[in-house]
Amino acid sequence: MIGKKIFWLHALRILRRRSDSLREFIVQKSVLVCGAGGFIGGHLVKRLKAEGFWVRGVDLKFNEHAETEADDFVIGDLREQSLVRSVVDRRFDEVYQLAADMGGAGYLFTGENDADVMHNSALINLNVLDACRKRNIKRVFYSSSACIYPEHNQLDPENPNCVEDSAYPASPDSEYGWEKLFAERLYLAYNRNHGMECRIARYHNIFGVNGTWEGGKEKAPAAICRKVAETPDGGSMDVWGDGLQTRSFLYVDECIEGTTRLLRSDFEGPLNIGSEEMIAINDLARMVIDLSGKDIRINNIPGPEGVRGRNSDNRLIKEKLDWAPERPLHAGMDKTYAWISSALARKHNR
Repeated sequence: MIGKKIFWLHALRILRRRSDSLREFIVQKSVLVCGAGGFIGGHLVKRLKAEGFWVRGVDLKFNEHAETEADDFVIGDLREQSLVRSVVDRRFDEVYQLAADMGGAGYLFTGENDADVMHNSALINLNVLDACRKRNIKRVFYSSSACIYPEHNQLDPENPNCVEDSAYPASPDSEYGWEKLFAERLYLAYNRNHGMECRIARYHNIFGVNGTWEGGKEKAPAAICRKVAETPDGGSMDVWGDGLQTRSFLYVDECIEGTTRLLRSDFEGPLNIGSEEMIAINDLARMVIDLSGKDIRINNIPGPEGVRGRNSDNRLIKEKLDWAPERPLHAGMDKTYAWISSALARKHNR
């Protein structure tokens, strides 16, 4: 009799565990991350998994610097409608559209890649957004860029104007910026016409570990870290432009925090997600040189440099989300330089 009782108690525990697992599977929310193989996308997937979501990622490739944590990762081209339909095969609770044809100044501001940048990114946005509409997906995040701001508002490196409502009359400094501005209007039109709840952020120069640091598509923080790591003590390194052009740079962890907060908010945007700690490019180079402990001279040479000044204006994000980035630039650059320096050493030791 006692043996039978123990048997049934054990069987009941197993059934309860299986019931709990099934209940957890049923209620678990699902997320789609487009561009999950990229720098920001990889960090976003990690954050969403930590929050308990089931995550599908899609990209042309896996992240080259870290293993994906996505539950399902699809290698595919979001320019192809058939691929997008196969990926958006259910009603996801959240969709993050980060996929784009992009790069640093050497890729975006030479003019050599303008047609590809506009064609590829526009196709991705048109495909993803309409597929979401047809699945009745409401919450879609779109990553726009500070490159949409008018060039004439960014001529003074000491006093750029990047407040959100300064975007019009429109006059971006690159075709990349024009495509981003078109996409913003596309997502807002879907909100108005189809009852969607898309959210738009204008990213300001996101950087950090596991990002591109060589090959021509790297951005200024990674490029400078690589150059400093490659330059011997007592040597010299090149910096494009006169080095007086200003920017602000946001560490990727705070970008992810702002991204998820915005998507889950009642404000559709557009909203700046960036740091207000503005710095001249030569000063950024000096910061990294100091972190390296080396004595390196800076050579300012002609090269693509974009607008003269750009800085995030965070008044609206503080008002709408009751939050704004606060991490000092130095702290993020310290981590980024250490990671790139180690990656470069591993590459040379292969």
